[in-house]
Amino acid sequence: MSRQYIDCREFPSTMNCSVALSADNDKELLEAAVQHAVAVHGHTDSPDLRKQLTSMFKQGTPPLKPKQAQTA
Repeated sequence: MSRQYIDCREFPSTMNCSVALSADNDKELLEAAVQHAVAVHGHTDSPDLRKQLTSMFKQGTPPLKPKQAQTA
């Protein structure tokens, strides 16, 4: 499996989070993303949160410059 990432910079937040996480497998990336979402953003670990985070995974590595945050 190829490297994947999730990038908080692509999503609006009150804290303007600049964290991007990457890993070589889904399980490792998901666990890191869940820990970040719970500890930093105050989310509750749940099957729905895990499904939402997994849907945000992208192939490759995070870009150096963030894309503009998406509006809700």
